[in-house]
Amino acid sequence: MWVHAGAGPEAKAYAQAAEAFNSAHKDVRIDLVRLPEGSYNDQVNAAALAHKLPCVLDFDGPNVYNYAWTQKLIPLDAFPELKQIAETELLPSLKRQGTYNQQLYSLGQFDSGLALWGQRKLLQKIGARIPTQVSEAWSLTEFEDVLKKLKSAGVAFPLDMKLNYGMGEWFTYGFSPIVQSMGGDLIDRQTLHSAQGAINAPQAIKALGMLQAWSKAGWINPSTKDDGDFIKGKSALSYVGHWVYADYRKALGDDLVLIPMPKFGAKAVTGAGSWNFGLSADCKAPKAAATVLAHLMSVEEITRVTQANGAIPGTRSALAKNRNYSAGGPLSIYTEQIQQGVAVIRPATPAYPVITTAFAEAVNNVLAGSDPKKELDRAARKIDQTLKDNKGYPVIK
Repeated sequence: MWVHAGAGPEAKAYAQAAEAFNSAHKDVRIDLVRLPEGSYNDQVNAAALAHKLPCVLDFDGPNVYNYAWTQKLIPLDAFPELKQIAETELLPSLKRQGTYNQQLYSLGQFDSGLALWGQRKLLQKIGARIPTQVSEAWSLTEFEDVLKKLKSAGVAFPLDMKLNYGMGEWFTYGFSPIVQSMGGDLIDRQTLHSAQGAINAPQAIKALGMLQAWSKAGWINPSTKDDGDFIKGKSALSYVGHWVYADYRKALGDDLVLIPMPKFGAKAVTGAGSWNFGLSADCKAPKAAATVLAHLMSVEEITRVTQANGAIPGTRSALAKNRNYSAGGPLSIYTEQIQQGVAVIRPATPAYPVITTAFAEAVNNVLAGSDPKKELDRAARKIDQTLKDNKGYPVIK
């Protein structure tokens, strides 16, 4: 079993999961391999070429479609214990994430989401309305008014957008929901055959133009070097996910408030999905591997790993046992956004690795001052060329 955790609490949780399984089983044992996240995908691809993938494979959610299309993975529907988990327990967003060509290829122990973290006193100082439910989300006009007033009140960079994470999956996961909220998308979701008119739609161009305008107005810090602007008081709002909660809570205490994703357009949209597990086509003992995957999806193991990483438990039973994400809990907005359809998975296409690279490049260049239309037109051409080169990714029988 390969996992993307080299060290830290999550790595310890997987080691304990393997130990628990091995203690309970005599005929099957887990050989756990923990690999650093930075080079993980490269190692997966190298092992696939050599037909040496492990039986149980951990991978970032949107990669499932490319892995399934290139036949690195086997469908999970043939294993009754896994099919039952998907049908009765798995959160709907994770089920959508793990499904390609109407077959289930992955199960996720945890989900994710975006929202705004705020400093209550600074927001109260400018008289801002503080939404506490998804239905109360700020409109774009109200959101920009808050940013403008915070800047006038002396907050250096009112909105922290974690630009220090760099040009990678964060730029797509984090900022494509703004595009989708305003009416654009990364690709035509109906056909998955073209990005033209979606990633470079007028609404998408407007969305990236808006990000650029925020930067020019000094509302966001385009050159932030670390993760501390919000904690240090340089920012009053932080646009990010659940994973910062422990650090933010420790720094700010009761002054910390969670605010639902704004409606930048007609509806609010948040990212969804996360790292998940599948069974590789190289596995010589798929039934045994399915037993391992069922173990990982138990309430006990999901609780173990989500206590380590703070993520949203991926099954209904595990979610019900988590106080933070239950109704009235400090992170319940993330749960509400998933349950109320605000969460949107990344496009279910084998072209996703190219899509995310092209979009992230466009965002990075726009924040550096480039023309949004020019950058998104270029992204559309790159994506469509890949689709053409692969003949639209026809289903391999």
